[in-house]
Amino acid sequence: MTALPLVFDAPRRGKPPRHLADLTREEARAVVADLGQPAFRADQLARHFFRGVTDPAQMTDVPAAVRETLSEALLPGLLTPVRTLSADGGRTRKTLWRLHDGALVESVLMRYPDRATVCISSQAGCGMACPFCATGQNGLTRNLSAAEIIGQAVAASAAMANGEVPGGPGRLSNVVFMGMGEPLANYPRVRATLRALLGQAPYGLGLSQRSVTVSTVGLVPGIRKLTEEGMAVTLAVSLHAPDDELRDTLVPINTRWKVAEVVEAADDYAARTGRRYSVEYALIRDVNDQPERADLLGRLLAGKLAHVNLIPLNPTPGSPWDASPLPAQREFVARLRAAGVPTTVRDTRGQDIDGACGQLAAADLGDDAGVPAVATPAPVLEAPVPLGAEADA
Repeated sequence: MTALPLVFDAPRRGKPPRHLADLTREEARAVVADLGQPAFRADQLARHFFRGVTDPAQMTDVPAAVRETLSEALLPGLLTPVRTLSADGGRTRKTLWRLHDGALVESVLMRYPDRATVCISSQAGCGMACPFCATGQNGLTRNLSAAEIIGQAVAASAAMANGEVPGGPGRLSNVVFMGMGEPLANYPRVRATLRALLGQAPYGLGLSQRSVTVSTVGLVPGIRKLTEEGMAVTLAVSLHAPDDELRDTLVPINTRWKVAEVVEAADDYAARTGRRYSVEYALIRDVNDQPERADLLGRLLAGKLAHVNLIPLNPTPGSPWDASPLPAQREFVARLRAAGVPTTVRDTRGQDIDGACGQLAAADLGDDAGVPAVATPAPVLEAPVPLGAEADA
């Protein structure tokens, strides 16, 4: 497999149309005022948007004569569903979206008895070039706008509220940035998205900080910025190897920021927020699943405010990478727990729609083919759970 270069700066492409979710409240109100309408109409539009209302005819609190004009100015359609695949009796829904310029991204909504989680994308493609991740091997197309990222969560929230997922009407409770892309490589838009997810109506979804997870392969400057934001969302670090020699190959960003630097930044985040961070570790047969690497990871994290989330790798077609066998998984878990490191194994969803990979992987997005796979993230647990038990956010 040919190694790809790291890409930090997204290719320049045409910007999406202006959208209310990209603006501050003051900016949105100014746009409405420029159109000759009372500024409070912006608040009305925001309330409709965050409830998932897309049809101007349903915005009955806005005068009929200006609904279309205001919608065109501030609520253009940014995400067009290409198709939705369902699994687990309809409780897992994977949607492929087409953006204004033809780029494709996915989100995955997963419903459980006590919660509903959506996994969202922050970039079209990814520039981090991890060789076992199909998305990374396909390269980076572009950054998503804040409105394009927020729109994925809003669509999931509306699907739950409208009873589109088996189990009746419900509420979206969790959002994880574990879809396509490296969130901290698109930091300004992800930050704006976080504020919208945590913000109250009419300009937000009103989620709790503990219910939002931001994943990163280890962009240390981005982790530092997130630390200074004053938010206490959950941080997940995709480590995948405890030593620099192997991680340089599996996670090429390690050639910029080494394991010790990444863990130090995560420790500082934990110290600032009081929140335990998650260490994502894809178990790959005969690559990073050896007992000695479990011991090394255990020594690295012992005594830290960290939790290890082991991911049985689901290889993409044609990939040379394979999942660790169950005995190796059990040995890895046992050694980490013996070192005093809380450890869980990721519960996968959507097996029958190729939905058990540790990351969203762009199987082949050309011509609407193959929707990438996902596995649900593990929560930050204080006590370990048995191997194979459900462990997701």
